[in-house]
Amino acid sequence: MKNRISTLLVAAILFTSCGNEPTPALTLSGLDPARFQTEVDAIPVALYTLKNASGMEVCVTNLGGRIVSVMVPDRDDVMRDVVLGFDNIEDYINIDNNLGAAIGRYGNRIGSGRMVIDGQEIQLPRNSGGHTLHGGAGGWHTKPFTANQTDDSSLELTIVSPDGDHNFPGTVTAKVTYTVTPDNAIDIKYSATTDKPTVINLTNHSYFNLSGDANRTITDHTLWLGASGFTPVDGTLITTGEIAPVAGTPMDFTTPKEIGRDMLNFDYEQLKNGNGYDHNWVLDAAGDISKVSARLISPTTGITMELYTNEPGVQVYTGNFLNGTMTGKGGVTYQLRTAICLETQHYPDSPNKPEWPSAIVRPGQTYSSECIYKFSVQ
Repeated sequence: MKNRISTLLVAAILFTSCGNEPTPALTLSGLDPARFQTEVDAIPVALYTLKNASGMEVCVTNLGGRIVSVMVPDRDDVMRDVVLGFDNIEDYINIDNNLGAAIGRYGNRIGSGRMVIDGQEIQLPRNSGGHTLHGGAGGWHTKPFTANQTDDSSLELTIVSPDGDHNFPGTVTAKVTYTVTPDNAIDIKYSATTDKPTVINLTNHSYFNLSGDANRTITDHTLWLGASGFTPVDGTLITTGEIAPVAGTPMDFTTPKEIGRDMLNFDYEQLKNGNGYDHNWVLDAAGDISKVSARLISPTTGITMELYTNEPGVQVYTGNFLNGTMTGKGGVTYQLRTAICLETQHYPDSPNKPEWPSAIVRPGQTYSSECIYKFSVQ
């Protein structure tokens, strides 16, 4: 995977971040596009910059389909970078991580790496507590996508996953389209087709810190979730099959509250199992993308992020396993709970829970999913 073209050949290839314009020296977020230029698996890799007329900027690399930076204004109209990431492609390659990635083929966990499709038992490689997480150790977050920047505000990424990739059946062709909209949102659209019955569950794994300062934890952020139920997990973080009410538990965000208020109540078994919040909430909007399903606010900057999706669930992960071993943009070492992820999805381990919305996609069908992260100021 790590074959590289020579420095001279890299220099000979014109990578651009905005149409046919020359690549700027630095992005608004301070990234140097030259530090993202390489080739992986014979596919050119680069940094692409998306903008809108209001000045919002989103930088994406086609390695893993990763959102690298998101610049939005705070209450004082100061531009802040509100996602974690690295400032060079080598760290994305050499450090085990999923920062900002397009996750596939199956986001979240499949229990024991086992599933049955049309009577055929399939064993997948296991990489997390005896389960298959985010498509396995070599999932799409490690793969290069073919990139096509259609205009200043949109980027289309395409990946072809061959039949038997990590033992997943079927050749899958998937597209991920990132668009920065005029109203300061990142609209992420996914589509995929297959030539054999398989499972597909795509999501984005951006680590958000709306303070714009990754030295700060997100425990003071206020979170609201439009979800009256969640899917409990066991000690290995696999769903039990139950959909439990949040009412009367630390899982209840139907009234906005600080993330840290109940997070360390480890007398509550679910928080002990996840070392904090690392659970799927069952969204009341039930796939209605016109309805807000989550709202996150930083009291420090006033930056607000609203979540819209046509998926039935969202995984809320509060950076419980960040441990100071990764140093990101600006030389900041990412410590415990310095970010939160809101991953729209079908429920974890759906292939083994036939009573839940199915993640099976068959030939002739087109998988479709959408997630919108919309930013404003309070």
